[in-house]
Amino acid sequence: MSAARPPEGARTADRQVGGTPIQPLQHIHVVEFEGIGPGPLCGRVLADLGARVTVVARPGTSSVVDKLSGGGQPPLREGKHIVELNLKKPEDVAQALGLIASCDALIEGNRPGVMERLGLGPAHCAAVNPRLVYGRMTGWGQYGPLANAAGHDINYVALSGMLSLSAVHGQLPVSPPTVLGDAGGALGLALGIACGVLQARQTGQGCVVDSAIVDVVAMLGGLAQWIAGSGGLGGPTPSVFHDSPFYDVYRCADGGFVTLGAIEPQFYALLLQKLGLDDVSPAAQFDTAAWPVLKERVRALFLTQPRQHWCDLLEGTDACFAPVLTLDEAARHPHNAARGVFKQTTTGERRTSAAPRFSPLQEAPTHD
Repeated sequence: MSAARPPEGARTADRQVGGTPIQPLQHIHVVEFEGIGPGPLCGRVLADLGARVTVVARPGTSSVVDKLSGGGQPPLREGKHIVELNLKKPEDVAQALGLIASCDALIEGNRPGVMERLGLGPAHCAAVNPRLVYGRMTGWGQYGPLANAAGHDINYVALSGMLSLSAVHGQLPVSPPTVLGDAGGALGLALGIACGVLQARQTGQGCVVDSAIVDVVAMLGGLAQWIAGSGGLGGPTPSVFHDSPFYDVYRCADGGFVTLGAIEPQFYALLLQKLGLDDVSPAAQFDTAAWPVLKERVRALFLTQPRQHWCDLLEGTDACFAPVLTLDEAARHPHNAARGVFKQTTTGERRTSAAPRFSPLQEAPTHD
């Protein structure tokens, strides 16, 4: 049965703080075959931007989803219609095809060949809806030696080459769980679906969007690949990102952490001034031979004061500074609060607001 959808006005109000809300995908209908992780996140991204998303869910509950959500309603279902269908029954497959016949796009995250065996592959769907954009969310893609192997976020990020770039001098490479791979893949599929729908409305022809997480992460890593290719990352030469004193994470006296990213000369000069390092020449910023000693000096300096001291001194300046916040701290931070980055449900659970944001061109926000 379909779950009740939140009132449209409430959903729109959540989407934007100030200005006139715009839902660019409000005329799009998406059918999402429920999976775990990036597929539902892609559906949530589209729903947050106004799309009407109908979720085809398996009857009953998923043990994995229960573990990840603590037994509660999965948050990625919010703002969507839920229809429970047993796709092993011909009559339920026929009902799914009925939904597909009138939608703009489809999301599925099964291993290659599964939807075809169910009678719901691209060819089956094209027969009832030739304008359909068929979005396929997988880790490895629809073809290739690994296409049918199981995997998760950390595996896809590793194979893309991006995980290796987080390793510093033999330390273990680390990546935030689910953010780069699963979420990056979800965003890539959302972009692909939006582009596919635009093409279908212009040409009358649908398409298949093969959104492999490993492909998307490799594509997102284009800037890092360029820097690495020029010797500035991942090689024997000292790297701005791993070795310089002006781009790193530093521990404070109270155990908190702060970050610096003052790459541009003018920002670096301001950082030195703010830190009282008047004897350090800004002109020698890229003297890599001097980096180790200066980095130790900066590290020792940050250890002399608690995190809040450094926030009071540096936050909001052009020194390219930010504290490392917990999720609770991030939700309370004045900047995030002003932008409405986080919101609370009626039961007090934390959610993130839709991004990017849209407003009418003639009502573009002004800057103070």
